[in-house]
Amino acid sequence: METLINMAGAFDLKELLDLSQAALHILLILILSWVLLRLSKKAILILQSYSIRRTGNDPEDLKRIETLGRVFHYISSVVIYVVAGMVVLSELGVSIAPILATAGVLGIAVAFAAQSLIKDYFNGIFPLLENQVRQGDVIAVGGKAGLVEEVTLRYVRLRDYDGNVHFIPNGIITTVTNMSRGFAFAVVDVGVAYREDTDEVMHLMLQVGENLRKDETIGPKIMEDMEMAGVDKLDQSAVIIRCRFKVLPLGH
Repeated sequence: METLINMAGAFDLKELLDLSQAALHILLILILSWVLLRLSKKAILILQSYSIRRTGNDPEDLKRIETLGRVFHYISSVVIYVVAGMVVLSELGVSIAPILATAGVLGIAVAFAAQSLIKDYFNGIFPLLENQVRQGDVIAVGGKAGLVEEVTLRYVRLRDYDGNVHFIPNGIITTVTNMSRGFAFAVVDVGVAYREDTDEVMHLMLQVGENLRKDETIGPKIMEDMEMAGVDKLDQSAVIIRCRFKVLPLGH
């Protein structure tokens, strides 16, 4: 009887030691995951700072670097969470192999059921790598136009002029019109009566263009002298003379 009691005590002690060891391992895994999250965030910030120094604080490149940094942070966080969760399950005695096998089968089923969602993620990679869209740009995409507030691997969030927020899935994006990249053109059409001398009108327009470049408010937005296109079309009651100014992005 005493032997049985000793065996039971030893067995309970062994279980307690195993449980304590598993708890310690899980704690170490959680601490290591937290450290990896901090290190990944710091590494991304260092990479962003290095890229900013290389680009010379160019506003266009700054927006791209910020957008890519947010996406990389999201990807690294997901990877660390998934790996940490699998290791914790292993420490709890849950076999990972059946889970991975089941995940593979479920993955195939989900792939067929959520093709549009997977398409969104795949299509979201290339606009970022090709520098098509950045946070802070003004674009027209998916039949909507507005300021880009957020770019993720799944969608682009726009806020239009009326303040409405639009979420555009990357899977439906086929064409992106970026209206804030590098420079813009302010196109001006002037209608004058048929009796007017068009040469004199164009000369006057050029003078006005020169005065605009000297203006304290408008002048800094104009990058080059006015470009005169000339007579664009003959309307019913006027001759349309077209010109344009090369201006800063969104300066038109």
